[in-house]
Amino acid sequence: KEQYEVEGEITFYDSNTGKPLFVAPKGRSFDEFAKESKSHGWPSFRDEEVVWENVRCLANGEAVSVDGTHLGHNLPDFSGSRYCINLVSVAGRPEGEDK
Repeated sequence: KEQYEVEGEITFYDSNTGKPLFVAPKGRSFDEFAKESKSHGWPSFRDEEVVWENVRCLANGEAVSVDGTHLGHNLPDFSGSRYCINLVSVAGRPEGEDK
């Protein structure tokens, strides 16, 4: 939440490559993002929060990075696509940032 308080959104990076995969919240508040994520047990992103140049959704609903990292699945609900993502898959640091 600290990044959100400074920048107004949080960027989630691929744990293998450091590429940005999701930027949230967009089109909703942080509290709405957190509530939805907590109620489903994993970070839940909407279409407008996906960095599509780095993410693909396969025909079977699996969400993967363009570099092959398994991210989670698209589990649509009454509001549209909902990408339920394994937190360890998006716990990376930005490309080029020292560990």
